[in-house]
Amino acid sequence: MCELKAVIADDHPVVLLGLREVIQRDERFGLVGEALNSSELVHLMVLHQPDVVITDFNMPGDEVYGDGLPLIEHIVEHFPAVKILVLTMVSNQLIISRLLEMGVAGVIAKNHIHEEIGKALNALANDRPYKTLMAHPTSVLANAKVIDERFSNLSPREVEVLRLFVAGKSVGEIARLLNRSVKTVSTQKVSAMHKLEVLNDHALLTYCIKADPFES
Repeated sequence: MCELKAVIADDHPVVLLGLREVIQRDERFGLVGEALNSSELVHLMVLHQPDVVITDFNMPGDEVYGDGLPLIEHIVEHFPAVKILVLTMVSNQLIISRLLEMGVAGVIAKNHIHEEIGKALNALANDRPYKTLMAHPTSVLANAKVIDERFSNLSPREVEVLRLFVAGKSVGEIARLLNRSVKTVSTQKVSAMHKLEVLNDHALLTYCIKADPFES
């Protein structure tokens, strides 16, 4: 059997190290590249044309590729033959369902990598999708108490950033308006996303619009 070329991507070196070790021990795969952000990932895919990509869902992106759903959509569109395994920190059934609809081979919760990665690689090596073991939570938007609790955990500065984000401002524009660095605004936005348990800009925008936390 021909060795399957694999590329891995995650902005946490420890996660990359773990993935590297697992793949290098599996003779069915050959690791051809490692990326720390979306630009590096796409560059490696163009360069190596891998058979398999294992990528974090949330990691530093850019205006071209972003991360989350936009990044996965780009990969699916431009590399239709690649098998995509997505790693994520947050269990959000709407996002998971969308990823599977887009054609990813599987989704793994990061806190279950050790239990699931071997099974997932075995499925990919046998040209099968990997059925995720992630839970199927009820939408938080149906529970006003959960919404209020999550928004109450945001700092005033995070709320300022989200208010402007929902108004259509980019991270750069928000930084200029609030007289903060782009890095600071980006960090505050990511922190807010983690507290609200949303995985990308589209989900964040949808959550904020439906929850309407800025209503006076």
